[in-house]
Amino acid sequence: MTLPDNAREIRLASRPEGFPTPGNFDLVEVPVPAIGAGQLLVRNVVMSVDPYMRGRMNEGRSYTPPFELGKALDGGAVGEVVASEADGFAVGDTVLHGLGWRDYAAVDASTAVKVDPEVAPPGAYLGVLGMPGMTAYAGLLEVAAFREGDVVFVSGAAGAVGQVAGQVARLRGAKRVIGSAGSADKVKYLVEELGFDAAFNYKDGPVAELLAQAAPDGIDVYFDNVGGEHLEAAIDAFTMHGRAALCGSISNYNTTSPTGVRNLGLAVGKRLSLRGFIVGDHEHLRADFVREVGGWIAEGKLRYQETVTEGLERAPEAFIGMLRGENTGKALVTL
Repeated sequence: MTLPDNAREIRLASRPEGFPTPGNFDLVEVPVPAIGAGQLLVRNVVMSVDPYMRGRMNEGRSYTPPFELGKALDGGAVGEVVASEADGFAVGDTVLHGLGWRDYAAVDASTAVKVDPEVAPPGAYLGVLGMPGMTAYAGLLEVAAFREGDVVFVSGAAGAVGQVAGQVARLRGAKRVIGSAGSADKVKYLVEELGFDAAFNYKDGPVAELLAQAAPDGIDVYFDNVGGEHLEAAIDAFTMHGRAALCGSISNYNTTSPTGVRNLGLAVGKRLSLRGFIVGDHEHLRADFVREVGGWIAEGKLRYQETVTEGLERAPEAFIGMLRGENTGKALVTL
């Protein structure tokens, strides 16, 4: 295979204030990277855009280092090995790795994982069988300590994580699964395709009222992708000893005046457990996740959607659209 001399990458040009804009990104032509011992040269075929990336565009300490100005962004990607200086990897292998936002990546083999495109499409390893799916599985089952017979509420339920969390709850024996989403089409998707018992468009009224209608007897578990008004509504709706897995707070990612939770005092009387988590802390569940969720997909019991944007140059557009809730399921960019 003859490689080009140059390729493209997307860099962070400036730190966003509020919602990112195309001007916060630069598309730059660079030499195709050389690789050394223990490395792979990977031609990316699909990359992920995820909500957590927005936090990395800010300065300041967090659970993961911020993106550097003037440097290429990174994130989950799947690609083809086109050159290998590492044992165990051959040209033609398909690998999952963390250097997206570029055409070609020099990847340390220790950070790459072989995946089989015959078992599932490459994009699935970035979504339902990847980090978002694992986030849903660990968050629901371990962080929120889901039990058969629970009433479960999932916010952002038509997104990459939410669509899996709700279905895992249903397949594990939830009494009732409720989801929120941002459009009538997404609500229809949740109920008619994914098997949610009820769903509502959070733009139709106060979330607390909409949730009370969907869960008149309250909720036992809340999987939180949104924060803000949704979290406040869930605290109102919780039964005694309710449990929340705090996965994300996308409602506040792009605002300069974040909304808070005004009813946290209810957590005392209701004996609530509100627990934040990062998926990387739950790697011990990976084999169970692959076996159980992979099995459900193979059997047609767990369904998913992807929203695919074509072209590396359109990755910022896909990212901004994902933050605005324009995607259903996992947001991906094909290269």
